[in-house]
Amino acid sequence: MTSPAFRALQWRLLLSSLAVLGLSLAATEAAVYQFVSHSLKQERDRQLIRLADAAAHSLPDLLKQPDAVSMQPDRVLDNDGDLDLPWQDLREPSQGIEWFNAEGDRLGQAGRSFVILPLDPVADWLRTDECWMLTVPVYTPSTGDRSHLKPADTILQGYVRVSESIESTEAELSRLRAGLVLGGLVALVGGGLGSGWLTRQALRPIEKSFQQLKQFTADASHELRNPLAGIKTSVDVMQSHPERVHPADVKKLAAIASATDQMTQLVDDLLLLARHDGNLTPLASQAADIPLDDLLEDLVDSFVPQADAKAIALKSRFQSGSTVRGDGVQLRRLFSNLLSNALQYTPAQGTIAVTSHSADGWAVVEVIDTGIGIAPEQISLVFDRFWRADPARSQREGGTGLGLAIAQSIAHAHHGQISVQSQLGNGSTFCVRLPTCDSFKG
Repeated sequence: MTSPAFRALQWRLLLSSLAVLGLSLAATEAAVYQFVSHSLKQERDRQLIRLADAAAHSLPDLLKQPDAVSMQPDRVLDNDGDLDLPWQDLREPSQGIEWFNAEGDRLGQAGRSFVILPLDPVADWLRTDECWMLTVPVYTPSTGDRSHLKPADTILQGYVRVSESIESTEAELSRLRAGLVLGGLVALVGGGLGSGWLTRQALRPIEKSFQQLKQFTADASHELRNPLAGIKTSVDVMQSHPERVHPADVKKLAAIASATDQMTQLVDDLLLLARHDGNLTPLASQAADIPLDDLLEDLVDSFVPQADAKAIALKSRFQSGSTVRGDGVQLRRLFSNLLSNALQYTPAQGTIAVTSHSADGWAVVEVIDTGIGIAPEQISLVFDRFWRADPARSQREGGTGLGLAIAQSIAHAHHGQISVQSQLGNGSTFCVRLPTCDSFKG
Protein backbone atom coordinates (compact mmCIF):
# COMPACT_ATOMS: atom_id res chain seq x y z
CA MET A 1 0.00 0.00 0.00
CA THR A 2 1.37 3.39 -0.98
CA SER A 3 2.09 5.64 1.99
CA PRO A 4 0.57 9.16 2.15
CA ALA A 5 4.03 10.68 1.73
CA PHE A 6 4.62 8.80 -1.53
CA ARG A 7 1.11 9.55 -2.79
CA ALA A 8 1.80 13.23 -2.20
CA LEU A 9 5.14 12.85 -4.03
CA GLN A 10 3.41 11.13 -6.95
CA TRP A 11 0.92 13.97 -7.24
CA ARG A 12 3.68 16.59 -7.11
CA LEU A 13 5.63 14.82 -9.84
CA LEU A 14 2.50 14.32 -11.94
CA LEU A 15 1.45 17.96 -11.63
CA SER A 16 5.00 19.10 -12.42
CA SER A 17 5.15 16.96 -15.55
CA LEU A 18 1.70 18.16 -16.63
CA ALA A 19 2.77 21.76 -16.11
CA VAL A 20 5.87 21.24 -18.28
CA LEU A 21 3.83 19.39 -20.92
CA GLY A 22 1.15 22.08 -20.88
CA LEU A 23 3.67 24.88 -21.32
CA SER A 24 5.39 22.99 -24.15
CA LEU A 25 2.07 22.38 -25.92
CA ALA A 26 1.01 25.99 -25.46
CA ALA A 27 4.30 27.27 -26.89
CA THR A 28 4.13 24.84 -29.84
CA GLU A 29 0.50 25.65 -30.62
CA ALA A 30 1.18 29.37 -30.39
CA ALA A 31 4.06 29.00 -32.86
CA VAL A 32 1.90 26.93 -35.25
CA TYR A 33 -0.94 29.45 -35.03
CA GLN A 34 1.36 32.38 -35.72
CA PHE A 35 2.95 30.60 -38.69
CA VAL A 36 -0.40 29.65 -40.26
CA SER A 37 -1.86 33.10 -39.58
CA HIS A 38 1.15 34.78 -41.17
CA SER A 39 0.97 32.45 -44.20
CA LEU A 40 -2.74 33.13 -44.73
CA LYS A 41 -2.21 36.87 -44.54
CA GLN A 42 0.68 36.72 -46.99
CA GLU A 43 -1.43 34.71 -49.43
CA ARG A 44 -4.26 37.26 -49.12
CA ASP A 45 -1.82 40.10 -49.80
CA ARG A 46 -0.55 38.33 -52.91
CA GLN A 47 -4.11 37.84 -54.17
CA LEU A 48 -4.90 41.53 -53.70
CA ILE A 49 -1.73 42.55 -55.51
CA ARG A 50 -2.58 40.32 -58.48
CA LEU A 51 -6.15 41.63 -58.54
CA ALA A 52 -4.93 45.25 -58.44
CA ASP A 53 -2.50 44.59 -61.33
CA ALA A 54 -5.29 43.15 -63.47
CA ALA A 55 -7.86 45.82 -62.52
CA ALA A 56 -5.44 48.59 -63.49
CA HIS A 57 -5.99 47.66 -67.17
CA SER A 58 -9.65 48.66 -66.87
CA LEU A 59 -9.05 52.21 -65.67
CA PRO A 60 -8.55 53.77 -69.15
CA ASP A 61 -11.92 52.31 -70.26
CA LEU A 62 -13.68 53.80 -67.25
CA LEU A 63 -12.08 57.19 -67.83
CA LYS A 64 -13.53 57.18 -71.34
CA GLN A 65 -16.85 55.49 -70.52
CA PRO A 66 -17.93 55.49 -66.82
CA ASP A 67 -20.68 52.85 -67.41
CA ALA A 68 -18.13 50.39 -68.78
CA VAL A 69 -18.01 48.73 -65.36
CA SER A 70 -21.39 47.13 -66.10
CA MET A 71 -20.33 45.88 -69.53
CA GLN A 72 -18.46 42.72 -70.44
CA PRO A 73 -15.39 43.91 -72.35
CA ASP A 74 -13.44 41.84 -74.78
CA ARG A 75 -10.18 40.33 -73.72
CA VAL A 76 -7.21 42.31 -75.11
CA LEU A 77 -3.72 40.91 -75.01
CA ASP A 78 -1.04 43.57 -74.69
CA ASN A 79 1.82 41.16 -73.93
CA ASP A 80 3.06 43.25 -70.98
CA GLY A 81 3.38 40.28 -68.63
CA ASP A 82 0.20 41.07 -66.64
CA LEU A 83 -3.07 39.22 -66.57
CA ASP A 84 -5.24 40.63 -69.37
CA LEU A 85 -8.59 39.52 -67.98
CA PRO A 86 -11.71 41.60 -67.32
CA TRP A 87 -12.51 42.39 -63.71
CA GLN A 88 -15.67 40.29 -63.86
CA ASP A 89 -13.51 37.18 -64.35
CA LEU A 90 -10.80 38.06 -61.84
CA ARG A 91 -12.47 38.88 -58.57
CA GLU A 92 -13.85 36.36 -56.11
CA PRO A 93 -17.24 36.76 -54.36
CA SER A 94 -15.42 38.07 -51.31
CA GLN A 95 -13.50 40.73 -53.27
CA GLY A 96 -14.27 44.21 -54.51
CA ILE A 97 -12.69 46.75 -56.91
CA GLU A 98 -12.93 50.54 -56.99
CA TRP A 99 -11.59 52.90 -59.66
CA PHE A 100 -10.69 56.55 -59.05
CA ASN A 101 -9.50 59.32 -61.36
CA ALA A 102 -6.37 61.33 -60.67
CA GLU A 103 -8.35 63.77 -58.49
CA GLY A 104 -9.61 60.93 -56.23
CA ASP A 105 -13.19 60.88 -57.51
CA ARG A 106 -14.75 57.40 -57.61
CA LEU A 107 -15.50 56.33 -61.17
CA GLY A 108 -17.11 53.00 -60.41
CA GLN A 109 -16.89 49.79 -58.47
CA ALA A 110 -17.46 46.09 -58.97
CA GLY A 111 -17.87 43.11 -56.76
CA ARG A 112 -18.66 43.17 -53.07
CA SER A 113 -19.17 46.53 -51.41
CA PHE A 114 -17.40 47.10 -48.12
CA VAL A 115 -17.05 50.19 -46.00
CA ILE A 116 -17.24 53.29 -48.22
CA LEU A 117 -14.11 55.30 -47.47
CA PRO A 118 -12.63 58.31 -49.23
CA LEU A 119 -9.51 57.68 -51.25
CA ASP A 120 -6.22 58.02 -49.37
CA PRO A 121 -3.50 57.90 -52.05
CA VAL A 122 -0.76 57.91 -49.43
CA ALA A 123 -1.83 54.69 -47.66
CA ASP A 124 -1.02 51.50 -49.55
CA TRP A 125 -2.58 49.05 -47.13
CA LEU A 126 -5.58 49.63 -44.92
CA ARG A 127 -7.35 47.19 -42.64
CA THR A 128 -10.88 47.62 -41.32
CA ASP A 129 -13.10 45.36 -39.24
CA GLU A 130 -14.51 43.84 -42.44
CA CYS A 131 -11.77 43.77 -45.04
CA TRP A 132 -8.22 44.45 -46.20
CA MET A 133 -7.69 47.22 -48.77
CA LEU A 134 -4.87 47.91 -51.20
CA THR A 135 -4.60 51.17 -53.17
CA VAL A 136 -2.26 51.47 -56.19
CA PRO A 137 -1.66 54.37 -58.60
CA VAL A 138 -2.13 53.80 -62.32
CA TYR A 139 0.07 55.58 -64.86
CA THR A 140 -0.04 55.73 -68.63
CA PRO A 141 1.25 53.66 -70.18
CA SER A 142 0.01 51.22 -67.53
CA THR A 143 3.03 49.75 -65.84
CA GLY A 144 1.52 48.31 -62.71
CA ASP A 145 4.01 50.40 -60.72
CA ARG A 146 3.02 50.50 -57.04
CA SER A 147 6.01 52.45 -55.80
CA HIS A 148 4.11 55.80 -55.72
CA LEU A 149 7.00 57.22 -57.67
CA LYS A 150 5.90 58.71 -60.99
CA PRO A 151 8.05 57.49 -63.87
CA ALA A 152 9.69 60.29 -65.76
CA ASP A 153 7.79 59.70 -69.03
CA THR A 154 4.36 58.78 -67.66
CA ILE A 155 1.27 60.59 -66.46
CA LEU A 156 -0.89 59.63 -63.45
CA GLN A 157 -4.27 58.41 -64.70
CA GLY A 158 -5.90 57.48 -61.38
CA TYR A 159 -6.05 54.84 -58.71
CA VAL A 160 -7.36 51.36 -58.22
CA ARG A 161 -8.40 50.16 -54.78
CA VAL A 162 -9.06 46.48 -54.26
CA SER A 163 -10.47 44.90 -51.12
CA GLU A 164 -11.09 41.42 -49.76
CA SER A 165 -13.22 40.25 -46.87
CA ILE A 166 -11.38 38.86 -43.83
CA GLU A 167 -14.31 36.55 -42.99
CA SER A 168 -12.83 33.50 -44.70
CA THR A 169 -9.42 34.04 -43.12
CA GLU A 170 -10.90 34.59 -39.67
CA ALA A 171 -13.09 31.51 -40.08
CA GLU A 172 -10.04 29.48 -41.05
CA LEU A 173 -8.11 30.80 -38.05
CA SER A 174 -11.07 30.10 -35.79
CA ARG A 175 -11.17 26.48 -36.95
CA LEU A 176 -7.43 26.28 -36.42
CA ARG A 177 -7.73 27.60 -32.86
CA ALA A 178 -10.48 25.11 -32.07
CA GLY A 179 -8.42 22.26 -33.49
CA LEU A 180 -5.34 23.32 -31.55
CA VAL A 181 -7.28 23.61 -28.28
CA LEU A 182 -8.95 20.23 -28.77
CA GLY A 183 -5.69 18.61 -29.79
CA GLY A 184 -3.92 20.18 -26.84
CA LEU A 185 -6.53 18.87 -24.40
CA VAL A 186 -6.31 15.38 -25.87
CA ALA A 187 -2.51 15.50 -25.70
CA LEU A 188 -2.63 16.81 -22.14
CA VAL A 189 -5.00 14.07 -20.99
CA GLY A 190 -2.95 11.41 -22.74
CA GLY A 191 0.25 12.87 -21.36
CA GLY A 192 -1.25 12.98 -17.88
CA LEU A 193 -2.22 9.31 -18.02
CA GLY A 194 1.20 8.37 -19.36
CA SER A 195 2.99 10.55 -16.82
CA GLY A 196 0.96 9.06 -13.98
CA TRP A 197 1.86 5.54 -15.05
CA LEU A 198 5.53 6.39 -15.51
CA THR A 199 5.63 8.18 -12.15
CA ARG A 200 4.22 5.15 -10.37
CA GLN A 201 6.66 2.85 -12.11
CA ALA A 202 9.62 5.12 -11.32
CA LEU A 203 8.69 5.54 -7.64
CA ARG A 204 7.87 1.88 -7.02
CA PRO A 205 11.49 0.72 -6.46
CA ILE A 206 12.21 3.86 -4.43
CA GLU A 207 9.19 3.24 -2.23
CA LYS A 208 10.18 -0.40 -1.83
CA SER A 209 13.68 0.61 -0.75
CA PHE A 210 12.22 3.20 1.62
CA GLN A 211 9.89 0.64 3.19
CA GLN A 212 12.77 -1.79 3.60
CA LEU A 213 14.89 0.93 5.21
CA LYS A 214 12.04 1.88 7.53
CA GLN A 215 11.51 -1.76 8.46
CA PHE A 216 15.23 -2.17 9.09
CA THR A 217 15.24 0.94 11.30
CA ALA A 218 12.27 -0.36 13.27
CA ASP A 219 13.77 -3.83 13.65
CA ALA A 220 17.19 -2.49 14.59
CA SER A 221 15.70 -0.06 17.09
CA HIS A 222 13.58 -2.80 18.61
CA GLU A 223 16.53 -5.18 18.89
CA LEU A 224 18.71 -2.50 20.49
CA ARG A 225 16.26 -1.89 23.29
CA ASN A 226 17.02 -5.19 25.05
CA PRO A 227 20.83 -4.80 25.27
CA LEU A 228 20.46 -1.15 26.25
CA ALA A 229 18.00 -2.14 28.97
CA GLY A 230 20.50 -4.73 30.17
CA ILE A 231 23.30 -2.18 30.29
CA LYS A 232 21.07 0.32 32.07
CA THR A 233 20.00 -2.28 34.65
CA SER A 234 23.57 -3.35 35.29
CA VAL A 235 24.74 0.24 35.75
CA ASP A 236 21.83 1.01 38.08
CA VAL A 237 22.69 -2.05 40.21
CA MET A 238 26.34 -1.04 40.41
CA GLN A 239 25.43 2.56 41.28
CA SER A 240 23.03 1.34 43.97
CA HIS A 241 26.01 -0.33 45.75
CA PRO A 242 28.70 2.36 45.65
CA GLU A 243 30.78 0.51 48.26
CA ARG A 244 31.48 -2.16 45.65
CA VAL A 245 32.67 0.36 43.07
CA HIS A 246 36.22 1.65 43.00
CA PRO A 247 36.22 5.45 43.46
CA ALA A 248 38.09 5.85 40.18
CA ASP A 249 35.20 4.14 38.33
CA VAL A 250 32.34 6.28 39.69
CA LYS A 251 32.61 8.90 36.93
CA LYS A 252 32.93 6.18 34.32
CA LEU A 253 29.71 4.56 35.49
CA ALA A 254 27.96 7.94 35.42
CA ALA A 255 29.17 8.49 31.84
CA ILE A 256 27.95 5.00 30.86
CA ALA A 257 24.57 5.67 32.46
CA SER A 258 24.23 9.01 30.65
CA ALA A 259 25.22 7.51 27.30
CA THR A 260 22.80 4.63 27.85
CA ASP A 261 19.95 7.03 28.58
CA GLN A 262 20.77 9.00 25.46
CA MET A 263 20.92 5.87 23.31
CA THR A 264 17.65 4.59 24.79
CA GLN A 265 15.94 7.88 24.00
CA LEU A 266 17.32 7.86 20.45
CA VAL A 267 16.19 4.27 19.89
CA ASP A 268 12.71 5.05 21.20
CA ASP A 269 12.46 8.08 18.92
CA LEU A 270 13.64 6.14 15.88
CA LEU A 271 11.26 3.29 16.65
CA LEU A 272 8.33 5.70 16.95
CA LEU A 273 9.12 7.44 13.66
CA ALA A 274 9.84 4.20 11.80
CA ARG A 275 6.62 2.54 12.91
CA HIS A 276 4.36 5.52 12.38
CA ASP A 277 6.11 7.59 9.70
CA GLY A 278 3.45 9.53 7.75
CA ASN A 279 0.65 7.68 9.59
CA LEU A 280 1.02 8.62 13.25
CA THR A 281 -2.72 8.42 13.81
CA PRO A 282 -4.12 7.87 17.31
CA LEU A 283 -5.62 4.41 17.66
CA ALA A 284 -9.35 4.33 18.28
CA SER A 285 -8.78 2.58 21.60
CA GLN A 286 -6.29 5.27 22.66
CA ALA A 287 -8.18 8.34 21.43
CA ALA A 288 -10.09 10.27 24.04
CA ASP A 289 -11.39 13.72 24.85
CA ILE A 290 -8.49 15.46 26.62
CA PRO A 291 -8.76 18.74 28.56
CA LEU A 292 -5.82 20.52 26.99
CA ASP A 293 -5.22 23.07 29.76
CA ASP A 294 -5.05 20.31 32.41
CA LEU A 295 -2.53 18.37 30.34
CA LEU A 296 -0.38 21.46 29.86
CA GLU A 297 -0.55 22.45 33.53
CA ASP A 298 0.62 19.00 34.69
CA LEU A 299 3.39 19.04 32.09
CA VAL A 300 4.66 22.49 33.06
CA ASP A 301 4.70 21.48 36.74
CA SER A 302 6.88 18.49 35.88
CA PHE A 303 9.40 20.76 34.12
CA VAL A 304 9.74 23.27 36.96
CA PRO A 305 12.65 21.43 38.66
CA GLN A 306 14.62 21.35 35.37
CA ALA A 307 13.96 25.05 34.79
CA ASP A 308 14.98 25.93 38.36
CA ALA A 309 18.19 23.93 37.97
CA LYS A 310 19.12 26.08 34.96
CA ALA A 311 17.93 29.34 36.57
CA ILE A 312 15.23 29.75 33.92
CA ALA A 313 11.87 31.30 34.71
CA LEU A 314 9.07 28.98 33.54
CA LYS A 315 5.73 30.77 33.22
CA SER A 316 2.31 29.64 32.05
CA ARG A 317 -1.06 31.12 31.18
CA PHE A 318 -3.89 28.87 30.06
CA GLN A 319 -7.13 30.37 28.77
CA SER A 320 -8.36 27.99 26.10
CA GLY A 321 -10.66 25.80 28.19
CA SER A 322 -10.61 23.51 25.14
CA THR A 323 -10.98 19.77 24.84
CA VAL A 324 -9.16 18.00 22.02
CA ARG A 325 -9.61 14.50 20.65
CA GLY A 326 -6.50 12.40 20.53
CA ASP A 327 -3.92 10.23 22.26
CA GLY A 328 -2.95 11.78 25.59
CA VAL A 329 0.47 10.10 25.60
CA GLN A 330 1.32 11.42 22.16
CA LEU A 331 0.07 14.93 22.93
CA ARG A 332 2.03 15.00 26.17
CA ARG A 333 5.13 14.00 24.22
CA LEU A 334 4.45 16.72 21.65
CA PHE A 335 4.49 19.53 24.21
CA SER A 336 7.20 17.84 26.26
CA ASN A 337 9.49 17.91 23.23
CA LEU A 338 8.79 21.62 22.71
CA LEU A 339 9.52 22.40 26.36
CA SER A 340 12.69 20.28 26.31
CA ASN A 341 13.83 22.11 23.19
CA ALA A 342 13.16 25.49 24.83
CA LEU A 343 15.07 24.50 27.97
CA GLN A 344 17.95 23.18 25.91
CA TYR A 345 18.45 26.41 23.95
CA THR A 346 17.57 29.01 26.59
CA PRO A 347 20.51 30.28 28.66
CA ALA A 348 20.44 30.91 32.40
CA GLN A 349 18.32 33.87 33.56
CA GLY A 350 16.14 33.37 30.49
CA THR A 351 12.37 32.94 30.35
CA ILE A 352 10.05 30.28 28.91
CA ALA A 353 6.32 30.92 28.67
CA VAL A 354 3.62 28.40 27.79
CA THR A 355 0.26 29.90 26.81
CA SER A 356 -3.01 28.60 25.39
CA HIS A 357 -6.15 30.14 23.99
CA SER A 358 -8.94 29.19 21.59
CA ALA A 359 -9.75 30.76 18.23
CA ASP A 360 -12.28 29.73 15.57
CA GLY A 361 -12.53 26.08 16.59
CA TRP A 362 -8.80 25.72 17.22
CA ALA A 363 -6.89 25.31 20.47
CA VAL A 364 -3.72 27.37 20.10
CA VAL A 365 -0.70 26.60 22.28
CA GLU A 366 2.48 28.68 22.17
CA VAL A 367 5.86 27.87 23.72
CA ILE A 368 7.87 31.11 23.85
CA ASP A 369 11.50 31.25 24.90
CA THR A 370 14.26 33.85 25.07
CA GLY A 371 16.90 31.45 23.80
CA ILE A 372 19.55 31.64 21.09
CA GLY A 373 16.98 31.82 18.28
CA ILE A 374 17.22 30.47 14.74
CA ALA A 375 18.74 32.10 11.68
CA PRO A 376 16.20 32.99 8.95
CA GLU A 377 17.84 30.68 6.41
CA GLN A 378 17.48 27.74 8.83
CA ILE A 379 13.80 28.18 9.72
CA SER A 380 12.74 25.70 7.02
CA LEU A 381 15.08 23.05 8.52
CA VAL A 382 13.76 23.17 12.07
CA PHE A 383 11.51 20.11 11.77
CA ASP A 384 14.00 18.01 9.79
CA ARG A 385 15.31 14.94 11.53
CA PHE A 386 18.68 15.22 13.28
CA TRP A 387 18.83 18.98 12.63
CA ARG A 388 20.25 21.07 15.47
CA ALA A 389 20.55 24.83 15.80
CA ASP A 390 23.78 24.39 17.77
CA PRO A 391 25.18 20.87 17.15
CA ALA A 392 28.09 21.15 19.57
CA ARG A 393 25.92 22.42 22.43
CA SER A 394 23.07 20.01 21.89
CA GLN A 395 25.46 17.09 21.70
CA ARG A 396 26.78 17.87 25.19
CA GLU A 397 23.25 18.11 26.58
CA GLY A 398 22.09 14.84 25.08
CA GLY A 399 19.93 16.09 22.21
CA THR A 400 19.09 13.62 19.46
CA GLY A 401 17.74 16.06 16.87
CA LEU A 402 14.45 14.13 16.58
CA GLY A 403 12.28 15.94 19.12
CA LEU A 404 10.85 18.57 16.78
CA ALA A 405 10.37 16.04 13.95
CA ILE A 406 8.35 13.89 16.34
CA ALA A 407 6.39 16.93 17.52
CA GLN A 408 5.46 17.76 13.93
CA SER A 409 4.40 14.16 13.23
CA ILE A 410 2.17 14.09 16.32
CA ALA A 411 0.60 17.46 15.45
CA HIS A 412 -0.19 16.33 11.90
CA ALA A 413 -1.55 13.00 13.18
CA HIS A 414 -4.05 14.96 15.28
CA HIS A 415 -5.08 17.04 12.22
CA GLY A 416 -3.19 19.99 13.66
CA GLN A 417 -0.48 22.40 12.59
CA ILE A 418 2.85 23.43 14.04
CA SER A 419 4.92 26.46 13.07
CA VAL A 420 7.83 28.48 14.39
CA GLN A 421 8.81 32.14 14.42
CA SER A 422 12.29 33.04 15.53
CA GLN A 423 14.86 35.78 15.53
CA LEU A 424 18.53 35.01 15.99
CA GLY A 425 19.61 36.01 19.50
CA ASN A 426 16.07 36.90 20.64
CA GLY A 427 14.42 33.52 21.07
CA SER A 428 11.74 31.46 19.33
CA THR A 429 7.99 30.91 19.45
CA PHE A 430 6.56 27.50 18.57
CA CYS A 431 2.84 27.57 17.85
CA VAL A 432 0.66 24.43 17.82
CA ARG A 433 -2.92 24.55 16.55
CA LEU A 434 -5.20 21.58 17.31
CA PRO A 435 -8.87 21.24 16.34
CA THR A 436 -11.18 21.18 19.35
CA CYS A 437 -13.86 18.57 19.96
CA ASP A 438 -16.49 21.23 19.33
CA SER A 439 -15.14 21.80 15.81
CA PHE A 440 -15.42 18.08 15.03
CA LYS A 441 -19.00 18.00 16.31
CA GLY A 442 -19.83 21.10 14.27
